[in-house]
Amino acid sequence: MKKTIATLIAGLFATAAFAQAPAPATTPAAAKVEAKQEKQAAKAEVKETKAAAKADVKEAKKEAKADVKEAKLDAKADVKEAKADAKEVKKEAKADVKEAKADAKHAKAEHKAELKAEHKATTVAAATK
Repeated sequence: MKKTIATLIAGLFATAAFAQAPAPATTPAAAKVEAKQEKQAAKAEVKETKAAAKADVKEAKKEAKADVKEAKLDAKADVKEAKADAKEVKKEAKADVKEAKADAKHAKAEHKAELKAEHKATTVAAATK
């Protein structure tokens, strides 16, 4: 009986010693799971960042297109306005030329009338002498 009790006590001590030793097999598995979760979180963050950058680029392109379109419309309006101004200037120049021609014609007619009157006066004066 002493032997049985001694064996039971020795077994008890052995199980107590084993219970206090850390289990090395479970720690690496937990680390692997944690590393895997961190890797997935990093991948998700990279994916989210890429999506945000892509959206920013898309928005910038849209704004650039709108700016180009607005610039084209402004340029067209400026060209149209310049053409209208040129047309108006041309019309005014034609009117000025027409007026100058009319003035020249009138001046020529007056000059002719003066010459005719002068000639008549000299002819009448010469005939009365």
